[in-house]
Amino acid sequence: MKPSWRDPAAVEEALLHGDGDGVKVAIIDSGIETTHPALDGIALHDDVAFEDRFGELHIEENTAIDVFGHGTAVAWCVRKIAPKAKLGSFRVLNARNGSKHHIIRAGASEAIQRGYQVLNCSFGARDDLGKFAMLYKAWLDKAYLAGIHVVTACNNDDASIQEWPGFFHSCINVNMLAEDDLRFAFRPDHLVEFGAHGQNLELPWIHGSTIRTCGSSFAAPLVAGYVARLLSAFPDLTPIQAKALLQAHARPYPQANAS
Repeated sequence: MKPSWRDPAAVEEALLHGDGDGVKVAIIDSGIETTHPALDGIALHDDVAFEDRFGELHIEENTAIDVFGHGTAVAWCVRKIAPKAKLGSFRVLNARNGSKHHIIRAGASEAIQRGYQVLNCSFGARDDLGKFAMLYKAWLDKAYLAGIHVVTACNNDDASIQEWPGFFHSCINVNMLAEDDLRFAFRPDHLVEFGAHGQNLELPWIHGSTIRTCGSSFAAPLVAGYVARLLSAFPDLTPIQAKALLQAHARPYPQANAS
């Protein structure tokens, strides 16, 4: 049954034909190479870098660089679905595509403070024992209470492995699918509830290059784009409402990917 607080036809129209106009999406990642030809001279709404230098947090504005390539690819994926969304780059990942918990917290908190409606977090910390959960909980709770939608990516090896921030129920957690179908899928029996196309992708990367790769990292921003489409049409949607609408309007999860 589709949720009754929104007209199903209007929701479907937003998902099929929306463009994310008026919605701000934070790319919490390795930066965005704004000069990359695939991004068509994108003008970022914000461009902030967070770095740990000898144990001290340093924040730098307007760097216009990607130190790894990952964030540029993620930004391209969001724009593919929501071309009119305003993107902000919050660089928390380093040149090895790694980070530290306090750096991620600083970047996410800054995006929340600057009024972004969607946070795309294509990263995760594996944690079988749950000892790192509280390092993420504070800013995720802050986002949830502020009505901010957090989209996360699971790891590429085993979606059943507990990791943060994705395993918090307030997140929209996404796995990669092989099917070349832009429409996202939903499975009700897993904490990684959603799937989107994330295999054999040709993506923009660092220094104007392109690569062919795969990963949940690039499936998640497609779903973030759909969230932006929904918010463009229904700006007052709460995170729980948006997730319910995605669940109701998703395609069935491919059986070959449901293990």
